[in-house]
Amino acid sequence: MLYFILAAVLVAVDQLVKFLVSTNIPLGGSVPFLPYIMDLTYVKNTGCAFSMLEDHTWLLAVVSAVISVVLAVALAKRFFRHPIGRTALALLLAGAVGNLIDRVVLGHVVDMFRTLFIDFAVFNVADICVVVGGIAAAIYYLFLYDKLEGKNHEPTQADG
Repeated sequence: MLYFILAAVLVAVDQLVKFLVSTNIPLGGSVPFLPYIMDLTYVKNTGCAFSMLEDHTWLLAVVSAVISVVLAVALAKRFFRHPIGRTALALLLAGAVGNLIDRVVLGHVVDMFRTLFIDFAVFNVADICVVVGGIAAAIYYLFLYDKLEGKNHEPTQADG
């Protein structure tokens, strides 16, 4: 249950930031956020990473919905028993759901974080959750899974 609460809190943060940006910054406009590092720039993205599959929002919504269900089932069925693995799944779920909400409700994803020190795609809180959760899940599965979830693993209080 804790991991579903974590995912829900992250989705709420994602949606709050998107709401604040879309109501306080004109489309295409920017405001300083972290000097020399990042601006908040209001962008509508109908695609996915780096605007791939632009104008295929419906397809991306279906894929996001399926992935969200798979991640929720993986969390509920304790695919990973260790808190590190379950946290990674919760981050992935939060990111998938955060952008799914935008695609279904708005027909596009609201992005806002624009790096100033490198030319990179504008991104949002849900994107951060997907990237951090994906990297964490990959590292966990590749390097920690056998040690932490092997046959001799006893569930701990933290597995809750």
